[in-house]
Formats: sequence, structure tokens, C-alpha cells
Amino acid sequence: MNQSTDRKPAKTCYEHIGGKLGQLLLEQFVEKGWIAKDNPGDRHFYITEKGQIEFTKLGVDLSQIKAE
Repeated sequence: MNQSTDRKPAKTCYEHIGGKLGQLLLEQFVEKGWIAKDNPGDRHFYITEKGQIEFTKLGVDLSQIKAE
């Protein structure tokens, strides 16, 4: 692995991806329709049917996420 000074941070906040990377991932997941909100004012997102398919293709084990 290259120890370049150009490495980009992948910050965590508690046990979640934070920082700019977290923001960019969130924006892409929304844009791609992988996560959504029922109403813009809702605090939390949910994983859409499309998201379930696409996250699974990436190897994400969604069974580790509790249903609400």
C-alpha cells in the first residue's frame, strides 16, 4: 500500500462512517435509490427494495440490521 500524503480520511463517528466520505456515500445511496425517507422531514432513512438488492451484491450482510 502506498503511504502517500494524498491519502483521504475515512473517519468514523462512534461506530458509523462520518466525515466527507460518509456524506458522499449518503448522497450517492439516496441518488441511486438505495435508501430513502417517506417524508423529507423524517430523521431516518430506510433501505429500499432496490437497496436491498444492490447492497447484497456488494456483499453487505443486511441481516445484521434490526428491523424497526
